[in-house]
Order: sequence, then C-alpha cells, then structure tokens
Amino acid sequence: MDISAPRLGNPVSIRRSKRLLKNHDSVVALLQMMGDIFIAILSLQAFTVLKIGDFTSAYRVLAVVTVFCIWVIYSYRGVYRQSSGYLGGCLRITSAWLAVIFLLAFIGFVTKTSSVFSREVLLNWVVSVLVLQNASFCLISYLCKRYRQNFGHSIPVTVVGTGVMAEYLIDNLNKNRWLPDNVVGCVRSLDEDQRKSVSGVKVLGGVENIRDLIKQHDIRRVYIALPMKASEQIEGLNFDLLDLNVDIIWAPDIFAVNLLNHSVREVAGVPLISINESPLTSSKVAMFVKNLLDRSLAAVGLLTLSPVLLWIAYKVKQSSPGPVFFKQDRHGWDGKVIKVWKFRSMKLHADTDGTVTQATKEDPRVTKIGAFIRRTSLDELPQLVNVLQGTMSLVGPRPHAVAHNNYYSNKINAYLARHRIKPGITGLAQISGFRGETDTIDKMEKRVEYDLAYINNWSIGLDIKILIKTPITLFSKDIY
Repeated sequence: MDISAPRLGNPVSIRRSKRLLKNHDSVVALLQMMGDIFIAILSLQAFTVLKIGDFTSAYRVLAVVTVFCIWVIYSYRGVYRQSSGYLGGCLRITSAWLAVIFLLAFIGFVTKTSSVFSREVLLNWVVSVLVLQNASFCLISYLCKRYRQNFGHSIPVTVVGTGVMAEYLIDNLNKNRWLPDNVVGCVRSLDEDQRKSVSGVKVLGGVENIRDLIKQHDIRRVYIALPMKASEQIEGLNFDLLDLNVDIIWAPDIFAVNLLNHSVREVAGVPLISINESPLTSSKVAMFVKNLLDRSLAAVGLLTLSPVLLWIAYKVKQSSPGPVFFKQDRHGWDGKVIKVWKFRSMKLHADTDGTVTQATKEDPRVTKIGAFIRRTSLDELPQLVNVLQGTMSLVGPRPHAVAHNNYYSNKINAYLARHRIKPGITGLAQISGFRGETDTIDKMEKRVEYDLAYINNWSIGLDIKILIKTPITLFSKDIY
C-alpha cells in the first residue's frame, strides 16, 4: 500500500460550506443545566415565601443574577463533563456552586445590598441547592448509564500510532463510559518501533496492512495519532481509506509541543490551534472579570489596610535614612518594563556592574523592620497601587528584576513565557513553597514550572483559591 500523500493539484477555492469544528453539546448536559437552574430558583422562592410570606423584588433580582452566574460559571468550569464518575461530577458541582455563592457575596458587598436578605433564607438555600444539585446529577448520570448499557452499541475503533498521544487517546477512549468507541487494537506507523501492546491494547500490525486489518476486525472508526512531522502519512492514510466507509479522525499530537494556554477554535471554518497564547488576550470576558476583581479588591485592600500601611511607612522611615518606598524596574505583561512599588526593607546601597543581588539569610543590608515585613510579605502591599494602575494583578507570576530575567532567560527553557500574563502580588509558586531567595537554577526552574502551570490552568476560581491560601504561607521560616 502506498500511503504517501497524493497530488491532486491546487484547489480553486478554499471556501467551506460546513464548519470543521462541530459543537458536541450534549442534550443531557443542557437538561442538567436547566434542572440545576430550576432547583436554585425554586428553592430560593420556597424558602423566601416560607420565611417572609412573599417573593419580593429583591429576591427576584437575586434569582435573575443567580441564573446568569450559574450559566456562566457552570459552563466555564465544565461541570457537566461526563467522562468521570459520580464523585468527580459532585466535586465539580460543589466547587462551581461555591464559586457562584462567592460571586454573589462579592456583588452584594460591592452594591451594599447584603443586609436586604434574610441570613436564614440564604443559608438554607445554599445548603439545599448544593444537596439537590448533587442528587440530581447522580440520578441523571445513573439513568443515562443504564440507558447506554441497555440500548447503546459499541463501535470498534483502531488508533494509528504507538506514541504518547496514542497511549493517552487509548486510555481515555476505553475509560470513557459515555463514548461508544471501543479500541480493539492499534496500528504501528512506518517509522515507529516494534511494540506488542500500547496501554493494554494489542498492536494489530503495521500501517502498510491497515486495509486488511480494518476488514479483519470490522473497524468502523480510525483515529490517527501521529506526530505533525508525519503529515504526509496522515494525508496518504486519509486518501487510501476513503473507499472503506470508515470514520477517520485526526488527533494532532500537540503534546510534543511546549504548550502555553492552548486552545482550539475556528475562523471561517478553518480550525486554529493556539499553542502559545495569553489567557488574557484569548478571552475579553476573562480579561474584564480579572481586571474588575483585581481593582475592586485592591481598592478595598488599600482602604482597609491604610492604618497598617501608615504604621509600616513610619517604621521604615525611622529604621534608616532613605525613602519609604522602593521602586524597581521589572518586566510586566508581554515583557514591558514597569515600576514595581515596595516598602524599602534594606539600607540604601548601590549594586555594582548593573547586577541585582538577592537578599540572603542574615543579610546585613536588611533593617530590623525590613526583616519583619519581608518575612510576612508586608513589603509587597504597596503593589496594590500597581494593581490599581493596571500594571499588575493580585495573582500571577511574581515579577523579577530585569537583571534576573536577563540572567535566567538563557538558562531556563520558556522562562520568558511567564510574561504572557500580568505579574501578581502572589501566585501559585508562592503558595506552593517557592518564595524568597532562588539561589540555584533548580529553585528558579520550579518557580517557573508553577508559573507556567498557573498560566495554562488560569481561572477566576484558581485566583480566588490562591488568594485564600496566601495568608497561610506568609509566615514561612524560609523567607528573608
């Protein structure tokens, strides 16, 4: 069999009448969403009427805002993904509902309307909705499972490839009880090593015999999981199998690429795979919500902590001659140089040859009040001003001095990718134990690893989780 790509000439037009990216929205997921909204609204109405005898306008407004929040947050967090079991689904529903409650509480705080509502009604409502939504999810999932077992049918499937992508695909296809696909074996490509099995599935043979293997095992669907460098094989396979009446699905091996906030979308019917993209530029809604959260909390923080800020400023001024604040050039979003504010924690000194020397344990340059505010990260509080200016975020990769970036950028892969999102006062690396001095390449590599993990998994929920965990980490003995 010749699986080299055929040459059919240049097409006259690339206009497409059909989308290449299909929406596979499940009817079951839609029903679950509508059911959860119904549970939330009906429960709120029931508890309100029982308590005060009427479903007043304030509670009706709360109901409308709740519907919007559920629709956005539940969809964004993938609450109704049906590839996992009951426990995973219940955990997703619980975290999403708590995120809705947190957002409603924040809106009530900002609009000063919290006192309008009965605490008894709200508490009963929150708990009952949580229980009923989880019960509804388990019931619908059970009924769907029984339906598929009794009336569904499996589709014999083969995967072309024996690499990492093939292993990942086989594992997830065979473990997903919601999909009819049953991987009966995989097929080795021309340049892959001899293997007897992949992820517990037998290697049926080589790609040169794929037509016979499809007929022999009654294969109805073929997944091509080859690296992008094998594009000619992929095109040739598609052309060669057209007459066998089998589904052919290409699973691009993007795992071989260093991904950053990857996603798939389309323009004019053409699929676009983002392999390096800032989460703030990929979604205007996400950018708006993050900015709103940052600036609102920063403004509240500055007002609330103003007595603490004034006391620290007084103690810094007393500690040694020099200004209260220390401003340093650091790289911000997309590598732009910004002025980062901090309380001065050291005596005035000059770094030589343009280098920036990190503070070390028992550093003689650090003042007495400086040691305290560095250990508790109170020296970072003036960066709330940076957040209000829009040059920083509450949560994100910590901004490093320009000299540090110039040094590490040539020693750590993807180091500068940290700048694809706004730098933060705190971050995932900081709550994971990577605060303070990074005196070795290994320590900085781990910090960068967590920073990139934050960018790849960014969400408002993750920001809130990091903000909650940050105070617990402020008194680490390793910070100086």
